[in-house]
Amino acid sequence: MIKIAIDAMGGDFGPDPIIEGVVQALDVEKFMPILVGDKTEILSYLPQYYTDKVQIIDASDTISMSDQATNALKRKDSSIYKAVELVRNKEADAVVSAGHSGATMTLATLRIGRLPHISKPALATLMPSIVDAKTLVLDVGAVTDCTPQNLYEFGAMGEAYVQKILGIPSPKVGLLSNGSEDSKGNALTKEAFTLLKDLDGFVGNVEGRDIFNGSVNVVVCDGFTGNILLKTSEGVVSTIFTLMRQHIRRSLPAKIGALMMKKKVFGNMKKQVDYAEYGGAPLLGINGCAIISHGSSNAKAIKNAIFQAIRYTESDVNTTIEELLSDNK
Repeated sequence: MIKIAIDAMGGDFGPDPIIEGVVQALDVEKFMPILVGDKTEILSYLPQYYTDKVQIIDASDTISMSDQATNALKRKDSSIYKAVELVRNKEADAVVSAGHSGATMTLATLRIGRLPHISKPALATLMPSIVDAKTLVLDVGAVTDCTPQNLYEFGAMGEAYVQKILGIPSPKVGLLSNGSEDSKGNALTKEAFTLLKDLDGFVGNVEGRDIFNGSVNVVVCDGFTGNILLKTSEGVVSTIFTLMRQHIRRSLPAKIGALMMKKKVFGNMKKQVDYAEYGGAPLLGINGCAIISHGSSNAKAIKNAIFQAIRYTESDVNTTIEELLSDNK
């Protein structure tokens, strides 16, 4: 049975939504959750019916969002440290955390370790697209200062993930730049461009709009650019929905039309852009599986993060990454 270590204390709202997400996941999938955190507090939120369906590892410390990520290695009694150690020691197959993302990435990288041929891991996220398949963007925050080799590895990891998790046999990989022409870009992307040519799925430079129009399946960028892209996209979505609500309130015909479209149109739109539908971002390139969820994750997001960890564990993504990079050495 797949075992998922879950940082029960991470997240903005404490254990409540995390444990509720675990309960919801258990109602759908068969797996063993290992809840790591304050045992007394965990049991106060866990319905009695589920007590024999989980394991609990007591942890006396919690890394807060304001703490330095670099201190995570010293705080061995923290919930995220102990959760990561379970994966390192092969006592769990994956770790899920909505806590301090920097601490989680640091611990996962240094304690679980990197795959062969991977110099830096990458945080990947799925972005909405006008076609059925989503677009995977990486890196979105793990490595702010990248080398061309890092970007090449990100491309290989993204290609493998899309093949194995999204089921797209021949994904198209693009390099984010300020124009689609081969000559565009800065010193980093121009050198990375030549390396990425070794990937079968590489189609060249892409622009920001190509992330959402379905022309590629994977978009590669450095973590500094990717994080700005991610936060900007979240802001744009929030602004659009706010503007729509404001304009709808001012017009009776608009209110009637909105009511008629509420479930089929607006409901589907919200589902496409809601981060809770994906649950979290996988940290690709580590010798295991780590899913990093949003700090404000609700129960639905935690449930879907767990599902993502299960799918990742059941796949052979890491093996495919190793093979791709080994073949192109």
